[in-house]
Amino acid sequence: MRDERILISGAGIAGLASAYWLARHGFRPTVIESAPELRTGGQGVDIRDTAIEVAHRMGIMARIRESATDVMGIRFVGADGRDRARIDMQGIKDKLGSAEVEILRSDLIRILHKLSADTVEYIFGDAIQTLGQDEHGVDVTFAHRAAGRFDLVIGADGLHSAVRRMAFGPEAEFVRYMNHYFAFGDTDAALGPDRWVTMFNTPGRMVGIYRSGKHPQAKAYLMFRSPPLDVDLRDRTAARALLSAEFDGETTWHTTELLAGILADPNVYVDALAQVRMDSWSIGRTALIGDAAHCPSPVSGAGAELALVGAYTLAGELAERASEHRTAFRRYEQIHRPLVHRKQQVGPNLRLMVPKTRLGIAVRNSIARLPLLESMAGMERLMAPAATGPLPDYGEDERVTRRI
Repeated sequence: MRDERILISGAGIAGLASAYWLARHGFRPTVIESAPELRTGGQGVDIRDTAIEVAHRMGIMARIRESATDVMGIRFVGADGRDRARIDMQGIKDKLGSAEVEILRSDLIRILHKLSADTVEYIFGDAIQTLGQDEHGVDVTFAHRAAGRFDLVIGADGLHSAVRRMAFGPEAEFVRYMNHYFAFGDTDAALGPDRWVTMFNTPGRMVGIYRSGKHPQAKAYLMFRSPPLDVDLRDRTAARALLSAEFDGETTWHTTELLAGILADPNVYVDALAQVRMDSWSIGRTALIGDAAHCPSPVSGAGAELALVGAYTLAGELAERASEHRTAFRRYEQIHRPLVHRKQQVGPNLRLMVPKTRLGIAVRNSIARLPLLESMAGMERLMAPAATGPLPDYGEDERVTRRI
């Protein structure tokens, strides 16, 4: 057992995966989470490419496949609810021989927590208040518990990371808004067909419903185009008021019902669409991971992938160079940044989901109806440059065989 104590802020995908790998390498990780329990909300996330290999090395890929959603693809509908176009994503995956899997974030969070619950200290309902770094460690104060000293601190606390703010500077220096706001929450499953994501657009707006046949609860989505607004979205009342102001007058399709479902959900998530861009993900004895370091935005579909691969890489580099954390942080960034750069290129995804004009909606629907779309998707996958080399092996001969 190593002596290094590492504090991880945030019990999301990045924080849970980091904690697992650090414990497996012999460190003593502690995860602190401001919520009173695991945050198990959220949408479907994709496990693909290098993240599949990470999941195999964690021994959880079989469980992920068992818990995978069975969503077939995306339906674009008109005000009358009839299809204007469909994209059969499962058919495209089958033709390409893709091994990627979609799983609800809530299911992945539970799998990761169960995997590490016996080897990691978890503290819920508390948060970091201050960080004080010196050459030998980090002094940390908390909202409720006694202060502590740690060898390293890892910020895995999302787009609005408190660790990033305390260690690197104001959020405005790193968060790049993408002129859209979005929300998702629970809704009535009867509003959409089983095993499909159904979307309805008006210019600059999207409302949709996500239905997995394996899960009784459906998810509603809202998105609208807007310049940055002076609204504190952490204030649930203000966030709900923003959604009401934007969608209250829209009564076509199921907009009224989907809006009502989201507004009634006590765990509704509302935020601006944004990315995090930073020149460095570490400073002194503090490093960032996942969305705190490089949020690609929800429309990228790459957040879980980046979180899993980044967690594996950061923990592995620290294990290889435990007495030289600055070198380990630098190596982690050198290995991981090319993948991040590739996944942050999300322009086509956003135009697909929220066309600006009626003409744009019509063009999107026409393209989605073409059989050529499947070939284009395959070509894009084949022609895309490799973002990274093979997944590094950090000296472990054995592979985890534990199944949860």
